[in-house]
Amino acid sequence: NAFALEKHLEDFLVANWALTDLGKDFDIFSEEGEPVGRQYPSDTGPIDILAISKDCKTLLVVELKRGRASDVVVGQIQRYMGYVKAELAESYQQVRGVIIALEDDLRLRRALSVASNIEFYRYRVSFKLFKGEV
Repeated sequence: NAFALEKHLEDFLVANWALTDLGKDFDIFSEEGEPVGRQYPSDTGPIDILAISKDCKTLLVVELKRGRASDVVVGQIQRYMGYVKAELAESYQQVRGVIIALEDDLRLRRALSVASNIEFYRYRVSFKLFKGEV
């Protein structure tokens, strides 16, 4: 059973974006100075997180899955990437995808092996208690 804190995965990732590997190279997508990249609307459903590289050359579609991700998520993220390519990206910008999940499986690994513009990241939830002074 997936740890209950997973339902806050998106909140945590957005709040701590700058501290993640993705945050080194990407910022959450903004329009007119406002960060709008969380649950960004597309014509096939909301994109969990839309980001843009600091050099503005790459748009990044991030799909979060609590627990295990199946190969179905590849078609889903490709739909979102297709939307971003058609409706948002300039001619000089590329579109990449990242799937973030607790674990993958053989089917997902096989599908991703021929999707060179999509990467898989695994997350780990940790919870600690500290006794003593704050």
